[in-house]
Amino acid sequence: MNKENIRSILATDCGSTTTKAILIEKGPDGFRLRARGEAPTTVEAPAEDVTQGVRNAVAELSEIVGRPLLNEDGSLIKPYNGQQGIDIYLSTSSAGGGLQMIVAGVVAKMSAESAQRTALGAGAVVMQVLASNDKLRPYEKIEVIRKLRPDMVLLSGGVDGGVQKHVVEMAQIFAAADPRPRLGISYKLPIIFAGNKDVRPQIEKILGSKTALEIVDNIRPTLEEENLQPARLKIQSQFLEHVMAHAPGYPNLMKMTDEQIMPTPAAVGLIMQRIAQAHSINILGVDIGGATTDVFSVFNGVFNRTVSANYGMSYSISNVFADAGLDNVMRWVPFEIDEASLRNRIKNKMIRPTSIPYLEEDLDIEQAICREALRLSFDQHMLLASGLKGVQHQADVGSMFNQQVQYSGLDPMQLDMLIGSGGVLSHAPRRWQTAAMLIDSYLPCGITQLAVDSIFMMPQLGVLSSILPEAAAYVFEKDCLIELGTCIAPVYTNGRPLTEGTELLEVNLNGQGSFTLHAGELRAVALGKDKTVSARLQPLHHTDLGEGPGKVREVSLKGGVAGLIFDGRGRQPFELPSNRSKLISKLKEWQASMAAAQTACD
Repeated sequence: MNKENIRSILATDCGSTTTKAILIEKGPDGFRLRARGEAPTTVEAPAEDVTQGVRNAVAELSEIVGRPLLNEDGSLIKPYNGQQGIDIYLSTSSAGGGLQMIVAGVVAKMSAESAQRTALGAGAVVMQVLASNDKLRPYEKIEVIRKLRPDMVLLSGGVDGGVQKHVVEMAQIFAAADPRPRLGISYKLPIIFAGNKDVRPQIEKILGSKTALEIVDNIRPTLEEENLQPARLKIQSQFLEHVMAHAPGYPNLMKMTDEQIMPTPAAVGLIMQRIAQAHSINILGVDIGGATTDVFSVFNGVFNRTVSANYGMSYSISNVFADAGLDNVMRWVPFEIDEASLRNRIKNKMIRPTSIPYLEEDLDIEQAICREALRLSFDQHMLLASGLKGVQHQADVGSMFNQQVQYSGLDPMQLDMLIGSGGVLSHAPRRWQTAAMLIDSYLPCGITQLAVDSIFMMPQLGVLSSILPEAAAYVFEKDCLIELGTCIAPVYTNGRPLTEGTELLEVNLNGQGSFTLHAGELRAVALGKDKTVSARLQPLHHTDLGEGPGKVREVSLKGGVAGLIFDGRGRQPFELPSNRSKLISKLKEWQASMAAAQTACD
């Protein structure tokens, strides 16, 4: 079909528990979201046919819009004639656990880490990272491979023209393990080799007859270079050809769709990359679920994704509490509570994972744990998204005096937009609470826009962006994102402890007054959605707002449902009051300021 003739688009996301369907249609102002429907996913027994859940979700959508979308035999009505049907159908999927992979390399902090970045960026859940120097003995590696039963393996290692021995040994381990795929018993496990090109003949000899071997360009051709895209594309094509083809009902779903089915996380990453590229901005996004938390970033055009498999808000909530520690969770709880009561409430959530808070105190505790889950997940993301390991960096005079210098691609001061999604963020009773959770978890520096995905439609928009990028971007900005506002956070650069009450920032908002932001203060100013204000921001006392210490910034600040949030609580380090009574008083003070600003915005 000619893209110019497309008027009605159906897109679904087949999740582990729920299949979400959206209808996007062209109107006078372009493509917009028309309606949304959902139904339980049916990939598991007794149905074992994912298309049943899709048809149920589409049937609900049909009732909402008041026109037939399905024929009596369950097929889609095409094309749209103004009275019934749709023009194209697209889908993403993470049902059945999504794409599960083992990745392997020679050096854990070099080729194996590059392989992990490759798989995560392709939308996979990485079950295990193996390396020649990971301290596991060969027989232990074989046991791990046999036990896990992945959907696919990515084997890397060695720069082009470099080491061969260890790459061959890793291939021999996989050959000896003879792993069985998770789905299907009659097909060979896909293994993608993306290592030293000089070893390809040996890899072909070792694995060619036992596996569905595919060879692509080296993901680490030199120490200073990563080339991840060829392997990522191959992972996605193999996902369709091998994995999806053997999943319950997916062959029928593949016949229904007009474009290739895309792994849900890969689709989310794609729409983020499109938006970052279109606006030339750096984006950080998070999707926090019941069992896992995904973090996505696009910095200077480089895309990274990580999955924190043990950090979630229901099934994994005890893991968050255990790893964060009592003190870190308690610092966000704005009332007195003893340790035993806090632990009992967390355990209640773990054994009743689908329950929702019905008391204000329960909500406060859940949002406190959310902050820590997001912080821990972001710490993991920063580690994996850092600069290439093994590269020799030239030292300069500045680095001699600054032993904390890090070669990371993620500079919080350069972050332009922070996007949150997932139930605890998208469905918070008050939007200022979502903004507060994002700020407290990620501690954005400088000037950062805050937004939340209202109904988690980023996957469908991601796959749509592969054929209609402008339409996907327009719907993303108009119907998907809820603009929360802008966070303005000066960074104290003096190196000494920040004294409460120190003047940090002189703020002059054109037509809306002026004030001075002090250390330890969080102050929200009402500025509604789609509104902007010209501002003159003067950093004081060694503070930096992105242009250097003491450098004035004259900018246009964008509002949102939570307004403008000026955060003077410091960043390096970020410290809250150690006295419990004073801390509770401060938490309530900050909450009151943000609540008042949202009320004024409404």
